[in-house]
Amino acid sequence: MRILIAEDEVHLAEAVSQILKKNNYSVDMVHDGRSGLDYALSGIYDLLLLDIMMPEMDGISVLRKLRSEGNHTPVILLTAKGELSDKVTGLDYGADDYIAKPFATEELLARIRAALRRKGEVVPEDGLKFGDIELNTTQLKLAVQGKEIKLNLKENELLELLITRKQAITSKEQIIEKLWGFDSEVEYNNVEVYISFLRKKLTFLNSKVRINTIRGVGYVLEVTSCV
Repeated sequence: MRILIAEDEVHLAEAVSQILKKNNYSVDMVHDGRSGLDYALSGIYDLLLLDIMMPEMDGISVLRKLRSEGNHTPVILLTAKGELSDKVTGLDYGADDYIAKPFATEELLARIRAALRRKGEVVPEDGLKFGDIELNTTQLKLAVQGKEIKLNLKENELLELLITRKQAITSKEQIIEKLWGFDSEVEYNNVEVYISFLRKKLTFLNSKVRINTIRGVGYVLEVTSCV
């Protein structure tokens, strides 16, 4: 899952980014509200962490603009302020939660998981299942009936995306935006390479799960009746 951090305290943003990456989230950072709005409007993020006090555009204004544009991405507000009015205003304008700085790592991660669950995303503690495969997103392991193989980070992210798409067709554009970012210069052949890697590992595990290509559209996970 991809998270945007909009926080003008660079050191804090970098620290939070490292925490999230260690927990296998993909992360982008910006340090002003205007950039935060531009990135958020791309629609590629599963959750936004917005600081209330930012240059160019404050977090509440970013939130109001997003909601007025019909963007319902979960938002957790970051604030150093303790005033009740800031919290109430943020919640009234559509924030899903808030957390006061400084905060504990475990609290932040728990609030992120809770916000994603409310959105309806699959947020497992241990991993994801589809057909006969089990994906451990923390340890980057793919298993079938006790037999397992290690994935690299991008393979893990790609398979997680395909599973959480719930058998919807996923285009190469969507894969690039979610795994590398909407302004990435990654090309289609990068996607094809990682799809090939995953297919080989599924075959090695004798899985009934297949990554099917829908010509000119994208990819979809399906379960075959036989290996």
